[in-house]
Amino acid sequence: MLDLKLIRDQSTRVQELLHRRNSEGYDIQPILDLDQKQREIETNRSQLSARSNEIGKTIGQKIRTGSDPKGSEIAALKEEGNKIKSQLGELEPQEKELKAHIASLLLELPNLPDESTPIGKDETENVEVRCWGYEYISQDEKILPHWEIGEQLGILEFKRAVKVAQSRFVNLIGAGAALERALINFMLDQQITAGYTEIIPPVLVNSDSLTGTGQLPKFSEESFKCSDDDLWLTPTAEVPLTNLYRGEILEASQLPIYNCAYTPCFRREAGSYGKDTRGLIRLHQFNKIELVKLVHPDNSEAEHQALVQNAEAILQALKLPYRVIELCTGDLGFGAAKCYDLEVWLPASETYREISSCSNFRDFQARRANIRFKEAGKKGTQYVHTLNGSGLAVGRTMAAILENYQLPNGTVEIPEVLQPYIKREVL
Repeated sequence: MLDLKLIRDQSTRVQELLHRRNSEGYDIQPILDLDQKQREIETNRSQLSARSNEIGKTIGQKIRTGSDPKGSEIAALKEEGNKIKSQLGELEPQEKELKAHIASLLLELPNLPDESTPIGKDETENVEVRCWGYEYISQDEKILPHWEIGEQLGILEFKRAVKVAQSRFVNLIGAGAALERALINFMLDQQITAGYTEIIPPVLVNSDSLTGTGQLPKFSEESFKCSDDDLWLTPTAEVPLTNLYRGEILEASQLPIYNCAYTPCFRREAGSYGKDTRGLIRLHQFNKIELVKLVHPDNSEAEHQALVQNAEAILQALKLPYRVIELCTGDLGFGAAKCYDLEVWLPASETYREISSCSNFRDFQARRANIRFKEAGKKGTQYVHTLNGSGLAVGRTMAAILENYQLPNGTVEIPEVLQPYIKREVL
């Protein structure tokens, strides 16, 4: 959530930064208009309240000094006081309604892009930062797509998953299930070694949690909701991990906080009709290791770079070729101020595909979730900065292994670092 004071005091700059995201949307003028009305009512209400208090004191003083409690002078003051109470009774709900309206509009506004974020209209103007692993790119022209080699090996099964659920679900069979489990354990071990604390959070989350991290109200159609409860299937462990601290005031000495979690994730993919309908790239249910940081604002940028490196370390250990992309303003996620995507090489389609998105939200989520911290010896509180990234998306990592590690005899080699987990060398 953006700071209303910032919008008020630097409206031209805020509007300019929002236009970097979308030149046609995000008009802040309605918020400014409502804010002005609310402040006018607040001023009027404060003046009336002061006058009401003054009248009460005046009546008491006059009665103590001998005025007739039933006389005309006291009656006139009481009449004025009653009128003010009536006016206050009308103004208070008006002000409350205006504040609620402003809050709802603020929830619809995305974060401001960081000044260093490249300006661009869409993903075609993202900036490649670096590539890694050229030496691991296979020159074999007969590499099968991961879903084909997976079905041939009997480790991926899509048709029966449709019978059990619907399209865009998968059954992992035998060595496929073992590989998924091995990847989860390997990724968790790596991130715990890097300093993250493992958490197993609820995968059902309430509306306040989704609002806190920015999925609600704007992206309600992307998530699966339980019809009888205020609970949703989590679209990412970012939601429960960040909201562990919702409404809390932390001590500065507690920062930074690094948490990681493995969870299944659930997404409708409502806006992706016809995209990646085959394979493991865009499923309604998938497993993911999520990394979440709560940090001091002064260390925010350095923590972001370290987060990217934590995700890269997994791909490097698996010897999977990838590149790092800095997202431009037109391709930023709703809550991100700055974001790097890690894209892994999929040789069957000769393209890079996103496998991790590492975002710095600055204080955007912390304002929505009211997560603050207090420094010793200083007055007041500050909002923490939140960051998160995948470390990594497990299904997409499996897809990359099935394509990058194919052998001429139709089997798939297991990356060396996974062999102790899965207790085999090939699929």
